[in-house]
Amino acid sequence: MASIRRTLSPAYHDRSYQNGAGFSSPSNKFLPNGSSKHFSSSSHLPFLFNAVNIVYRKGWRRSFCRCLFFFVIGFVFGIAPFGYSDTDVRAKDFTLPELKPPHANLRFDDQIFTSVSLSVNTKLLEPKESTDIIEPLKQLIVVTPTYNRGFQAYFLNRLGQVLRLVKPPLVWIVVEEKAASHETAEILRKTGVMYRHVLCAFNSSSVKDPRVHQRNAALEHIERHKLDGIVFFADDDNVYTLELFESLRTISRFGTWPVAMLARSKNKAILEGPVCNASQVIGWHTNDKSKRLRRFYADMSGFAFNSSILWDSKRWARPFSNPIRQLDTVKEGFQESTFIEQVVEDESQMEGIPHGCSRIMNWHLHLDTDNLFYPKGWLLEKNLEVILPIK
Repeated sequence: MASIRRTLSPAYHDRSYQNGAGFSSPSNKFLPNGSSKHFSSSSHLPFLFNAVNIVYRKGWRRSFCRCLFFFVIGFVFGIAPFGYSDTDVRAKDFTLPELKPPHANLRFDDQIFTSVSLSVNTKLLEPKESTDIIEPLKQLIVVTPTYNRGFQAYFLNRLGQVLRLVKPPLVWIVVEEKAASHETAEILRKTGVMYRHVLCAFNSSSVKDPRVHQRNAALEHIERHKLDGIVFFADDDNVYTLELFESLRTISRFGTWPVAMLARSKNKAILEGPVCNASQVIGWHTNDKSKRLRRFYADMSGFAFNSSILWDSKRWARPFSNPIRQLDTVKEGFQESTFIEQVVEDESQMEGIPHGCSRIMNWHLHLDTDNLFYPKGWLLEKNLEVILPIK
């Protein structure tokens, strides 16, 4: 086979080297098969070989030159664009896989949505009307006179359980005459209602109705401590509904409503109270002919009023500042009318509740319990005798 020998480049043909040595002879020692044809096409390689040849002749530097030479060769091959490289790096190669929720078959039977608006409404919310503002509930001040009799514990427990169901705030003022009994105090504690146990020190033995002075003692207590709320005289022997106590909170000055009463003969019921057009009192209704001379025909448990009338006369523009009290000098049955005359001037200052005064919310029963035995402390002095022994 004929050999083809490639001549040196003209750029290096006439170049002389130190000690008369050329570049081609020693350089072949570092190339495979003693050939340098793989580097002849690179213009910068002859300069590197010339530098290596100069340093190579120094004996101790031979190893260092080899390392430097191979380092340069490796660096050149490392930066040379050999082979195929895909430089087209797309953004989709680095995106995370799309996660989709499981398909749900939603059906809109009533409406068909054609578009969805994702805009944000930056308009400030309009303030609510004044009627939507939540106001705190008015306090109810329930006044109950009580005395020693056979059904006292039953009446107080029954009324206490009703008041327990009324939304607070509520204060129950229970007034006893002469002395406060431990039995009454124990009943009041067990009801769970906030109460005040008041004592009436007035000697009411000569008075037909001692509850007049007991109510006055409660009114004096309210006036002295300036309790704010709606005052309601609730005798313990009456029957009341929860609707009545909730309706009392709507009263601003004076409110009244009809009361059903059991007649003394126990054979008929009497309706007594206002006749209303909405909340306006336009007249009165009563079946008792002996009471038709009164100014106002309301039962003692058939009205309620704002407590500030007792201790703030300027607010209500009262013409006189005398304390408001029940009068024990008037005939029986007229205490209600004379007391109301001190609170309001006429029906224009009254409010009928509920709407139209169309519901009976409490009953006045007139139960006689004077002859019933009242055991002291509700305890038995000794064991009862056995009437039917156990067989």
